[in-house]
Amino acid sequence: MAGNTFGTLFAVTTFGESHGPAIGCVIDGCPPGLALAPEDFRADLARRATGRSRHTSQRREADEVEILSGVYEGRTTGTPIGLLIRNTDQRSKDYGSIAQQFRPAHADYTYWQKYGIRDPRGGGRSSARETTMRVAAGVIAKKWLAERGITVRGYLSQLGPITPRSFDWDVVETNPFFWPDAAQVPELEACMDALRKSGDSIGARVEVVAEGVPPGLGEPVYGKLDAELASALMSINAVKGVEVGDGFAAVAQRGTEHRDELLADGFASNHAGGILGGISSGQPVRCSIALKPTSSLRLPGRSLDVNGDAVDVITTGRHDPCVGIRATPIAEAMVALVLIDHMLRHRAQCGDVGEVTPRIPGGRFSP
Repeated sequence: MAGNTFGTLFAVTTFGESHGPAIGCVIDGCPPGLALAPEDFRADLARRATGRSRHTSQRREADEVEILSGVYEGRTTGTPIGLLIRNTDQRSKDYGSIAQQFRPAHADYTYWQKYGIRDPRGGGRSSARETTMRVAAGVIAKKWLAERGITVRGYLSQLGPITPRSFDWDVVETNPFFWPDAAQVPELEACMDALRKSGDSIGARVEVVAEGVPPGLGEPVYGKLDAELASALMSINAVKGVEVGDGFAAVAQRGTEHRDELLADGFASNHAGGILGGISSGQPVRCSIALKPTSSLRLPGRSLDVNGDAVDVITTGRHDPCVGIRATPIAEAMVALVLIDHMLRHRAQCGDVGEVTPRIPGGRFSP
């Protein structure tokens, strides 16, 4: 596998480039009998889509999913599921002037060094357009998990220096930022308008919470649940950091503060993010990602061209001033894909979740 496939029993391979004719994925290992139709993908793909507001890239793709295989009479058959989305709104001419240049902080230079050739149109394979198929695969994972009482949802927890002053899950889906504090949305809009006017960009943080995750998922050493969540989340474009639970905040905590004490009616806290020793504890699984500022800018940046000559690079076209605004459904998808894979792996080794009798006072701990 050349780095385009992830998952063990629920394996996803994505293909396609930003400005190619189509993008797609093959999902191998999906359990049979799951109801699945093209319309199931629309909500999450719309959440990820560009052009949703003035604060994101204005590229407008239809993102209509074609189910090519693995579904018969509306249900998965257990065979590989092929999904395809046609690209309909490419503007490759925007990249003609920089085809021989390396954009600072982008993958242009490293792709060139690795392969000796690259597709400069929209970043090619390194474009965030690839994440569309992760979200599509995540729709299937979320649906299967939901039937087992597991929900995966996320929100934007920081935009540049701005953090939420209050929190309400019901607010998250009512604004284009996936922000949990309705009163702050005008502040975010003003921040993004100023960025867009200046031509600059900014970073962001997204948090994902998976609730209803049963205890016992994950493997003790090399298949730790938190390790595989970190790997999956780090694979998202522009992600430069991943935290599980309190993450780096644990550096300043005392052991008496950080430890999640066990009580008869559940855990007293969840600093560990629902994972102990690489195995889920039954508490909500909490992860967050840090996304760097967008590297495609119309402000000149110093770089080199393919001949090694110094150039000032200016990137035109349609780009997000903050890639984190659209990252919430992508992060949700990656968490869901890791969870379904571990659910299937657990079932293969230990049987279905819930078959093992808890041996703790008061029964299984609740989240």
